[in-house]
Amino acid sequence: MQLYCNSLTQYSRLKTREVKIGDLLLGNGHPIRIQTMTTTNTMDTLATVEEAIRCIEAGAELVRITAPSKNEAENLLNIKNELRKRGYTTPLVADIHFTPNAAEIAARIVEKVRINPGNYVDKKKFEQLEYTDAEYAEEIERIREKFTPLVNICKEYGTAMRIGTNHGSLSDRIMSRYGDTPNGMVESAMEFLRIARSLNYHNIVLSMKSSNPQVMVQAYRLLIQQMLTEFNECYPLHLGVTEAGDGEDGRIKSAAGIGTLLEDGIGDTIRVSLTEDPEFEIPVCKDLVKRYTQSDLNKRTIPAITTIPYNPFEYKRRNSNSIQNIGGHHVPVVIADFSKINNITPHHLRSIGYTYNADTDKWSIGDAAADYIYTGYQLLNFELPGTLQVICHPSAWELSQNKSQYHPLYTAAGFLKAKQTDEQLNFVSVDCFSDETGLNDFTYLAELQKHPSVVFCLHTGNNRNMQAIRRMVMEMMNKGMQNPVVLHINSQWNTVDEHLVHFATTAGGLLLDGMGDGLMLSMQESSYQSLHQNNTNASGRNYVSNTSVEAFMNNTAFGILQATRCRISKTEYISCPSCGRTLFDLQETTAKIRAKTHHLKGVKIAIMGCIVNGPGEMADADFGYVGSGPGKITLYKGKEIVKRNIDSSIALDELINLLKENEAWIEPTV
Repeated sequence: MQLYCNSLTQYSRLKTREVKIGDLLLGNGHPIRIQTMTTTNTMDTLATVEEAIRCIEAGAELVRITAPSKNEAENLLNIKNELRKRGYTTPLVADIHFTPNAAEIAARIVEKVRINPGNYVDKKKFEQLEYTDAEYAEEIERIREKFTPLVNICKEYGTAMRIGTNHGSLSDRIMSRYGDTPNGMVESAMEFLRIARSLNYHNIVLSMKSSNPQVMVQAYRLLIQQMLTEFNECYPLHLGVTEAGDGEDGRIKSAAGIGTLLEDGIGDTIRVSLTEDPEFEIPVCKDLVKRYTQSDLNKRTIPAITTIPYNPFEYKRRNSNSIQNIGGHHVPVVIADFSKINNITPHHLRSIGYTYNADTDKWSIGDAAADYIYTGYQLLNFELPGTLQVICHPSAWELSQNKSQYHPLYTAAGFLKAKQTDEQLNFVSVDCFSDETGLNDFTYLAELQKHPSVVFCLHTGNNRNMQAIRRMVMEMMNKGMQNPVVLHINSQWNTVDEHLVHFATTAGGLLLDGMGDGLMLSMQESSYQSLHQNNTNASGRNYVSNTSVEAFMNNTAFGILQATRCRISKTEYISCPSCGRTLFDLQETTAKIRAKTHHLKGVKIAIMGCIVNGPGEMADADFGYVGSGPGKITLYKGKEIVKRNIDSSIALDELINLLKENEAWIEPTV
């Protein structure tokens, strides 16, 4: 089975079983539910109640609370009673990791329990284990023995359950047999699901979370395939990118992973895991979900496809020819849209990573510097940095004196009719299924395929942006075309968060399937102007760098490429969203670490509030900063403890020393 959803060209929700969580119905076509998790100490009843109320009033339909031990599990009753006394009936979810007895207590109190199959029975020691088939079967029986009491309690009390696999906390047993893979994540959950089904318990939701959107998307797709193959039905899916971080990076990473699946009709409930106050997660969730409540989602037809020319269950970049620095082995290029700027000056280039020093007459180039700018009809009256090139309208290109730095952007029909074209590099804009005419019959593709200098710029006015462009790329692949492809994503939304969600969902979904040799982000005029007037997100933070929309779009493009692991241009932070287990102020600590280390391009640093989200949860981070006790921090290199129980007052300095010891540190440039 190659498909993992109902359709790759039309929006259609995946059919799942209906699950009841208190009075809330989930799955089976019900609305996509929004949830979050409290960050307070669960033993502080009033603080947890107040935070839960803020989340509910922001729009949370489920609220999760950590219960790491029996005491916290028992106190869930006090929290629930106080919420009910105040008139709030929102279902509560107990978050369980290592303690089956806490789960069994919580299942008698709250409407849903979440267990992690990686550590509910198994203990993680990062050991390589060898099993015969008979020995492995004995391990499954051990799981059955430990898991069955919880299932029976859930059946008796009508409690729902989430079997929530995390990429970073796969058990040694799973890792030894399946490796650190999406397949291992799926099997980890399926072992528990099979036991629950054998006990005739079906009030189950599943999740496949990872801090790496590539891994996360593949795992969910494989899980759907496995459930349909084995059971001929699917259970509801909870979507999330774990430890996404904060700010625009956290939003981009979350939208790339969650949005990619939502686009294909996958997902029944979502949580955006930001290192911010939990109520600020809700607006991002709403921005993701509202994209799929439109009545005209399939208004414009996208041709169906029967042969999928790529494997949706593993990442492989589409083969393309190399034209200058685009395609082939090159990382995807970034094109900055300057077409809405009148009279472009050297100062404008600061917004996309280029700074001119008049005293030295030299340019400095940042790690997130755009490779091309699109100027529309403008030619520039100043010398460009040597690496930067210009894309412009053909009429402007014909007048340019330096055709090694200027390249034309044609329509498909315009290119084929042109009397003069660039000998080396021509950009051809292709509108993918914006209406019922034009390129729906793929007429131009065969003609354009004859021109090895053509780079396609795929865009669409179809409201199914990702599906329309993906369908065109699939047609190119089936025809054996290897012209590079630039993804030109236009946003018609208004707020910062809406733009981030749109860009990351559309471009992220394509890049995660290996489609795209370049990325260009644009806005229609009304969106461009509204962003100038209001450039703060729902949490009040300003994400438009230097108050420039061009800087915002450039940073977003590089953020999407980083989140999808296609092009690394900055430090990556894997930081958990905080919960009642957290042993330090995650937001403050993350900001301090970011301020000192943000210049370390390509280094992945995990910032975890406790040992539960410690060495396992940070998955593929290079270095880890993990709370190990009140005022104490343990530092990791990979999954190995390097410095244990350091006083938090010196932990950041010790992290920097660790980076230096491992030659991962460079001095910041003033």
